[in-house]
Amino acid sequence: MTEFENIRPYNDDEVNEALQEFFVHPMFKALLQFTFPEKSFEEIKHILASCHSIFDFQTKVIYNSIQKVLEKSTDGLSTSGFDELDPTRSYLYLSNHRDIILDTSFINVALYEHEQKMTASAIGDNLVKKPFLMALSRLNRNFLVQRSLSPREMLRSSQVLSKYILHLLQEKKQSIWLAQREGRTKDGNDRTQQGVLKMLALAKAKNTDVITYLRTLNIVPVAISYEFDPTDVLKVPELVAKNLDIEYIKSNNEDFNSILQGALGQKKRVHIAVGSLDEKIYDEINAMEVSENDKLQALATAIDREIYKLYKLWPSNYVAMDLLNSSEKYAHAYSVKDKRHFERRLDRRVDNNDKVAKESFLSMYANPVRNREENV
Repeated sequence: MTEFENIRPYNDDEVNEALQEFFVHPMFKALLQFTFPEKSFEEIKHILASCHSIFDFQTKVIYNSIQKVLEKSTDGLSTSGFDELDPTRSYLYLSNHRDIILDTSFINVALYEHEQKMTASAIGDNLVKKPFLMALSRLNRNFLVQRSLSPREMLRSSQVLSKYILHLLQEKKQSIWLAQREGRTKDGNDRTQQGVLKMLALAKAKNTDVITYLRTLNIVPVAISYEFDPTDVLKVPELVAKNLDIEYIKSNNEDFNSILQGALGQKKRVHIAVGSLDEKIYDEINAMEVSENDKLQALATAIDREIYKLYKLWPSNYVAMDLLNSSEKYAHAYSVKDKRHFERRLDRRVDNNDKVAKESFLSMYANPVRNREENV
């Protein structure tokens, strides 16, 4: 469909040609050598030649890439809730967002292993400006969210995006991954942006109310939690600038460095949980005599509450909460070794004399505990 031409991933009949074009690219070769260290170049070339769809590429190549990432940089991936999904249905997975690439990659691994539909996933066009990165994203069934547009252009882009999401869910029967907010949550305080729900609702028919329409999209809240965020130290400068009310300007390679550090840095344990929204929530919100914006905010709050409930809290989260509050309230949830390990990480990453940086780092890990306390 020409309306979606600028944002869609590759069609299956375009996959093999794209692979033949880009497999000699140095970065693609590095990815393939990382994925298949024991195979010769000819053997790898043969694997790529056998890929004639996105599913082929994801299962024959990317699945193995992510297994290597899990093996080298984690103590394992655990999941919950996936057995409750219906493999015949398409879902809109609305997820908290911590890592640029791995959040959706890990979720697709979990979906594949539970014999569920893997997702088409939203990605900001600012992350795929290089032709190789654009091709790799399209090979992974990513569709583009266009950034840096004028207000008028942004509205038109959001309308097209909303229609495309509806097209995928209802006509293509394709599940979708979407972050609950624009960009990653840097401070660990996961909040669904009302604007994301508003964008999703742009495709509704004029005579349909917004909550009834969103109900038809099969929204599934998802919580992904890393015991240690390998990009935590990279997020601190932006958090400090925010706390000091100073404009933060990204460096040229900041996103790319975050991608590399996120993939290769140590994460320890990772957990992904999928939940559900009680159907009664939609009815209760619809019955509220408030504005449409207030209804959207009520739905965002309900999604957040489910994510806070699903979120796997690690010893690192509880240690950070106690250190931040100079207390031992959660001492039962971690060992002396856990606390010592976290304190060493804090000391290595943040100047102990920089109070704002230290508090920003601790809050990043403590906020999931605080959100569970206050909202569940």
